This record gives sequence, structure tokens and C-alpha cells, in this order.
Amino acid sequence: MTGMKVALTGASGFVGRHVLTELARHPVTVTAVTRNSAKLSNAGSGVRVVELDLACPHADVYERLHRPDMLIHLAWGGLPNYDSLHHFEAELPRQYNFLKGMVVGGLRGLLVTGTCFEYGMQSGALSEDLTPLPNNPYGYAKDALRRQLEFLRGKHSFALAWARLFFMYGEGQQKSSLYPQLKDAVSRGDRVFNMSGGEQLRDYLPVTEVARHIVRLALRDGSDPGTINICSGRPVSVGGLVKQWLLEHRWEIELNPGSLPYPDHEPMAFWGDRRKLDRWLNDE
Repeated sequence: MTGMKVALTGASGFVGRHVLTELARHPVTVTAVTRNSAKLSNAGSGVRVVELDLACPHADVYERLHRPDMLIHLAWGGLPNYDSLHHFEAELPRQYNFLKGMVVGGLRGLLVTGTCFEYGMQSGALSEDLTPLPNNPYGYAKDALRRQLEFLRGKHSFALAWARLFFMYGEGQQKSSLYPQLKDAVSRGDRVFNMSGGEQLRDYLPVTEVARHIVRLALRDGSDPGTINICSGRPVSVGGLVKQWLLEHRWEIELNPGSLPYPDHEPMAFWGDRRKLDRWLNDE
């Protein structure tokens, strides 16, 4: 791991900023990739920032990113609109073209973040052995990219980790997500917080823990776990989680469960099977 060169796309995003912080704790050289370098003005003197738009690929992209040993690929446009056709009409081909350019250029290690939405409407504990059944354009496009990369490995040799992210929360999250909505409502002094019935079961991790798992997987020498869930492995009700946040932060606001509908693109109860993640992290 010492002396490893790591490139990170999506470095200025929600997860990317936390991954960048985690990488700083390891003896690696980091190239942070972003569409707007101004967003990484505080990245630190030890981080090389490269401004790059994946929609405008360069033939020498591997060289431009300083020939990394490992690429942690978090970038993805069009979120949080999971139902937009943009995900497979525009995002999927530009993502694949960029990653293929990196592999053909000489990249030997790649970690890409997938999504639990690849599992679709399947309920219960979701293991990596399940056949993906995505039911929205975002999940479909992510799963298609994974399949494309697996075909690409038939032509070029590189290690691939496909890290399926479940739900997460923390600083820097999009304002439309549950945690920042609750935090903002408390900050405004709202008397009531409207929410769904809260009985749905989900799998949540703090984004800082997600970032640690991503970095540990990426920095393992010769790491090639294939598809792996990044999750807690513990189902928690959304209502229970909201109450937990209120207790942890000593926030005071009245909850109004049932005032908003349940999401129609997710089953009522699903969470990640974490056994494969634990095996990989413990075998170090």
C-alpha cells in the first residue's frame, strides 16, 4: 500500500469528500478528480487536483490522472432523480467510455460504487449472490455498467471491486435526503416534521464509515472482491432511526408520521447482507 497512487473521481461530492479525508490517513499519493476545482480549494497541499468532465473524454486520460495504481470511481450525474432516462441514455455510455480509457491506458485496480437499487423490489436481506432486478433507470444503468466492466475484463486484466452502497447519512448530504431535511427543520425552529409512516426497514451507515470501508477495500493489495455490499447488515425502521437522531443530537421537534407517502420504488423491508464485506475486511 505504501507509495500507491490513487485517483478519486467525484472527489467534491458527498461521499467523495469523506473518502478524500480517509485517504489522507494513509501513505498514498492522491489525485482528486472534479468538474470544478474550486470546490476542492481546501483539499490540502498533498492532493493533486485535476479538473475533468467525464462527458468530454481525453485519449490520454490515464496519463492526465498521473497513472494511478487504483481508481476509486464515485462520479455519477443526474442524482437524486432516480427515474430519469438520463442515467442510461447519457450517463452510462460516458461512464463506460471513461473507465475503458483508464483501463486501456494501463489502470490495474478499479473500485466503482454501485447501488442497492440494483436489487430492485427484492425484500429481506440482500446478498451479492442475488440476481439484480433493477426497477428504475438509475439502478438499471449502474447494473449495466457493472456488466460492461466484467466483459471488459475479458479483454484487459484489471482488479474490480463493485461496491454496492446502501443508505447513508452525514455532513454534506443532499438537502432532499432525510437527515438534512430533519436537521434543517430543527434549525429553522419548525414545530412539526412531516414524514412517511416510518415503518419501512432500511440499512443505514454514517457516511464516514462508508468512506472507511471504500478506502480499505481499495487499498488492499491485489484486491478483487467483485460485487460487495457496503452496508450495516442490520435492518432499522426509518421511524426508529429518526428518533435515534433526535436523541443523539438533542433535537426537539414533533414528528408527524404518515403525512407523506412511502416511496414507490423500494420494497417496505430490505437491508444488506454484510457477511462478504466482513470476510474481506477481516482478512487483512
